[in-house]
Amino acid sequence: MKKFKAEEVREDGKKKFSIEKAKTKIKDFYDSEEEYLEMLAELQDDLDDLQTKLYANSKYGVLVVFQAMDAAGKDGTMRAVFKNVNPLGMKFYSFKRPTAKELNHDYLWRCFKQLPERGTLQVFNRSYYEEVLVVKVHPEILHTQQRIPDELITEKVWEDRYEDIKNFEKYLNNNGIKVIKFFLNVSKEEQSERLIERIEDVSKNWKFEEGDIKERESWADYMNAYEDMINATATKRNPWYVIPADDKKNMRLMVAKIMVENLKDLNPEYPQSSEERRAQLEGMIGTINAQNKK
Repeated sequence: MKKFKAEEVREDGKKKFSIEKAKTKIKDFYDSEEEYLEMLAELQDDLDDLQTKLYANSKYGVLVVFQAMDAAGKDGTMRAVFKNVNPLGMKFYSFKRPTAKELNHDYLWRCFKQLPERGTLQVFNRSYYEEVLVVKVHPEILHTQQRIPDELITEKVWEDRYEDIKNFEKYLNNNGIKVIKFFLNVSKEEQSERLIERIEDVSKNWKFEEGDIKERESWADYMNAYEDMINATATKRNPWYVIPADDKKNMRLMVAKIMVENLKDLNPEYPQSSEERRAQLEGMIGTINAQNKK
């Protein structure tokens, strides 16, 4: 994918991010379905190779965060991008509405439990960022569900949460956990077409939730929340990648390319064997051959 560079969609806090100026569709990177599949397959193989080295090296872990409005294509993108990765080296977790037990804890508690082990990729479908998205759009949640003490719910509550999240990601970095964050930026018009498709296509009815329609009424509030979130939490070490999501194929290619580039930056390599270890292993060849003769 020589036509695309990750910095084109990277937000690292150096400049103010504007949701209105962020693109939801760009020119295709591919000229045909065949070319798209070839490009994706090459990236899938690269990602699998890098993840295998990451697993063998077992020093770094990688947390991949996907945030988006409903019907932006998170599930399909994750399925396509990570298709070839050995399941032993990665996990997925989808954050739904918090359970009663989770609501009895701090808001990061349920995320801590799902963090990646060294050598693995952990993909979050939604994440702790819901705390400055859904909760910010519906602030009554602070009182009615999370039961935050009244004296702590001040005009600084969101600023405090942004700071908590930045410190959390810094903590992960300091422990060898790389954080890669994607915002799949779908237009309101494209989202409406996809929601209607979920209604009209019987095989996709299971994906549709009535709540998706109600949340569309707060579209402007969500866009403001995403803009504030990215401006407050995008850093050089933990940037956001704002991916145009109206074209699913472009989106998958971009996400896959960014994943490959980020894993290459970690420079994972297979553990090196010492001369003593090599001699020991080579000596075992004779043992194996002898066993075959018995």
